[in-house]
Amino acid sequence: MPCAYRGMKVVDMYLAGLQIHEHSGKQSQHCSGGTRRKLSFAMAMVGGPCVVLMDEPSTGMDPRSKRFLWDTILASFQGTRGAILTTHSMEEADALCSRVGIMVKGELRCIGSTQHLKNLYGAGYTLEMKLRGGDRTPTTPSSDRHADLKEFVAGLFPDATLEESFADRLVFSVPQHAVTSLAECFSQLEKAKSELDIEEYSFSQTTLEQVFLKFAHYDEVNGD
Repeated sequence: MPCAYRGMKVVDMYLAGLQIHEHSGKQSQHCSGGTRRKLSFAMAMVGGPCVVLMDEPSTGMDPRSKRFLWDTILASFQGTRGAILTTHSMEEADALCSRVGIMVKGELRCIGSTQHLKNLYGAGYTLEMKLRGGDRTPTTPSSDRHADLKEFVAGLFPDATLEESFADRLVFSVPQHAVTSLAECFSQLEKAKSELDIEEYSFSQTTLEQVFLKFAHYDEVNGD
């Protein structure tokens, strides 16, 4: 009986974690599509298989259930166990996968670790800055503020290019070779925040979604 008891504990863990305990007495045909998807994941995992194939496992799940699913996948597939997962969510792929393959129109375009793909196909970093507005808008004309901000970015990242400019928000693309020290970058950005009246900024590495869009755009431009 100890084995049966442990089995029931595992089942209860999935029922609680996926928030489907209230449906435990129902037949699956009487459950919603989202509940059946959660049930499918639990059934696939409960036996502790060495390999699991997952197709869009978190689609339609609420945030809490999705987090439980992600945590379970990360904790379960280590060492000799593995999973093959298909997803349209680049966030999910980045969070869960040790190796990622990107497919466009049914063709595998690249494969590797997420960091490898970002380094190889990414544009480096994205710097987004928003000038202060509203009641605290300074008397300096907007065009002059933009010019001052562009001059600052050009001095900090000589090869940076302006990708987007709308109202008080500017977005720059910064090549990877232009960043020698992240600590120094953030130090200079924090200093400029008050000097140039910047309300907020973000400095982030190329995302997997941007890598995917790059391949998709290339496919559209070149066609078949």
